[in-house]
Amino acid sequence: MKRLIKIAVLVMMVFCAVNVSAQGKKFGHINSDSLLKLMPGRDSAYTKIQDEIKTYQDQIKAMQDEYDRKATEYQTILAAIPPPSELIKQAKIEDLQDLQARIEKFQTSAQEALQKKQTELLQPIIDKAKKAIEEVGKENGFTYIFDSALGSLLYTDGGEDIMPLVKKKLGLK
Repeated sequence: MKRLIKIAVLVMMVFCAVNVSAQGKKFGHINSDSLLKLMPGRDSAYTKIQDEIKTYQDQIKAMQDEYDRKATEYQTILAAIPPPSELIKQAKIEDLQDLQARIEKFQTSAQEALQKKQTELLQPIIDKAKKAIEEVGKENGFTYIFDSALGSLLYTDGGEDIMPLVKKKLGLK
């Protein structure tokens, strides 16, 4: 029984300590996705990225069409009378395998290039938003600012939505 009382007292002390340490802290939250949608330059960056995606997709489609054409040609050769020699069959198979490998290599390279382009175009916008959030946090005495777009803010009963402050800082409407 004494042990249970000691545990209860210890638990109450921990809760009191947490409550005391949370007092005086100022919490804020912002939806970074909503902020980034308002940022100047974001739409043109996404347009450039979409254009690049389209270019790569067109090239992959052309390569895939060539592969399909060669595969159909191979099937036609196999059905021919007299049947082709093993040397011709092997050459056609190697040609198809080589083309498939080039398609896969191009897809990988395209993904890497797109990732680089996306970082190149969007990182300055993200950095500007982050800097504004940090400045608003410092200027308004926030201890913590949570990003509700990341799902890290599961519940809020209080705190302050700093979106209006950040928009003002960035000159956005």
